[in-house]
Amino acid sequence: MISSSTINVLVPTGALGAGIRAEDVDAGLAAGAHAIACDAGSTDSGPAYLAQARCKYSRAAIKADLAILMRAQARSRVPLLIGSCGTSGCDEAVDWTRDIALEIAQEQGLEPRIALLYSEQAPAQMQRAAQREAIRPLPPITTVDPSAFVQCDHIVALMGPEPYVAALEAGADIVLGGRTTDTAVLAAVPLMRGMSEGAAWHAGKIAECGGLCATSPREGGVMVRVGVDFFDVEPLRSSNRCTPYTVSAHMLYENSDPFLLTEPGGVLDVSQASYRALDERSVRVTGSRFVRTPYTMKLEGAAASAYQTIMLTGIQDPKPLADLGPFLSRMHQALTARVEETLGAAAGSYDISLRPYGWNAVTGIEEDFVPREIGLLFVATAATQDMATQIAKTCNPLFFHMPVHREAELPSYAFPFSPAEIERGAVYEFRLNHVIEVDDPRELVRTTFINLGEKAHA
Repeated sequence: MISSSTINVLVPTGALGAGIRAEDVDAGLAAGAHAIACDAGSTDSGPAYLAQARCKYSRAAIKADLAILMRAQARSRVPLLIGSCGTSGCDEAVDWTRDIALEIAQEQGLEPRIALLYSEQAPAQMQRAAQREAIRPLPPITTVDPSAFVQCDHIVALMGPEPYVAALEAGADIVLGGRTTDTAVLAAVPLMRGMSEGAAWHAGKIAECGGLCATSPREGGVMVRVGVDFFDVEPLRSSNRCTPYTVSAHMLYENSDPFLLTEPGGVLDVSQASYRALDERSVRVTGSRFVRTPYTMKLEGAAASAYQTIMLTGIQDPKPLADLGPFLSRMHQALTARVEETLGAAAGSYDISLRPYGWNAVTGIEEDFVPREIGLLFVATAATQDMATQIAKTCNPLFFHMPVHREAELPSYAFPFSPAEIERGAVYEFRLNHVIEVDDPRELVRTTFINLGEKAHA
C-alpha cells in the first residue's frame, strides 16, 4: 500500500531526551528511512531555558537518545538532523549538545561529519535591525521597542529548512541545529529531494511530536513518506495506529488556526487537505499547499526580570475553606499591610500572590464549591532575592496562622517544609514576539563543520 517513490523520514520521538527505543529506530530503518530527524527544543517550558542557556532534560537522557540515533546513522548512512538543540537552541545549547555528540563518537568509535548551525543573534545587531524597521511585532504586541533587544540575555532566530539542506549538500552526516521551527527539521530532506512543498511541510507538522499523531502517543515515533503530491504517515511500532482522526487532529496542536500554519518563507494551507486510511495503521494525506511569502524568521528573546521566594501550606480547616474567596482576599490585604508597616519603602516594587491549589489556582476564576482541602502557595516577587525572602519572612506568621476573623483563635495550618521560605532565584520572561525580514534564509545562520580529527579544536 505504501508508494516506493517517496522520501521517508523516521521521526523517533517528539523531543530528543524524552526517550527513544532502539527497536523502533531499527524498524524505521528496515522500512526504508532516507533520513532520521527530530526536534530537541521548544518554548513550551517557558523563558528560563533560553535566558539561562540550559537544557530542560538531563544530560544523561540526551546522551542516551543521541547515542541510539548516532549508532543508527552510522549503520544506515542516512543523515541525522536534530533541531533546537538543548531546548532553547541558543549557541551555548548547541555547543552543549555538540560536546555530548563528540563524547558518544569517541566512546563508540564513530566518525561522523557533524554540521553545527547557530542562529543566536547579537542584541545590538537586532537593535540596529529594529531601528531600520526590518523587525515587526507579532500579536498581541503592537510595537517594536529597540531597547528591548539589548535587555535580552539571549536572542535566537527560528531557522527554516534551508541551512539544513545546505549542510547536507556540503556532506554532513549529522546536523545539530540551533533554534528551528519543529516542522522545518522534518521537511528539510523531502524538500531537498524535490518533493512537493505542501506535502513536505504538512508531513513535518503532523510528525513534529512523533507518536502524538497516533492512537497511542507514548508508543514510539512515526515514519512519514513524502511524495510529489501526498504524504503517508504510520507508527514505527506495530502495536500502534494512525487514523484520519489522529492525523488531522494534530493540526490543532500549538496552532491557533487548524488550517493555516505560518513558517519561514510561507504559509502551509491545509484547508483543502484530505485524510484517507490506507490500512489499519497508516494514513495518506493529499491536497496540502504551501503558499510562498516574503521570508521572515521569528525572534525569541528572554531575560531575568526579578526574584522570588515561596512558601507552602496545606489547609483542611473547614472554617476558612467555607468562604475561601473572601478569606484569601482578607489574607492578601493583611499580608500587604504587614509588609508596608514593617519594610515600608525599602520593599521597593514587589508583588505578593496567593494560589490555592485545589480550588482556583490554575484558572484564577472564583469557584462556587467548597474544597475539602487546598495547598496554598505564597509567592513573593521583588527586585532582589534578599528582599523577596524578607517579604516572605515578614508574612510568615500571618500566612501560617491567619484566623477567619480578628476575634477567632489562631489556627495552625500545615506547613511541609522548615525553613518555610524557599528561594526560587531569578524569574524570567520572554521579551520578544517579533519577526525579522531577511533577504536570504541563511543570512542570520552560521555553519561550522567537525570531522573526527577536528575534535580537539571543537
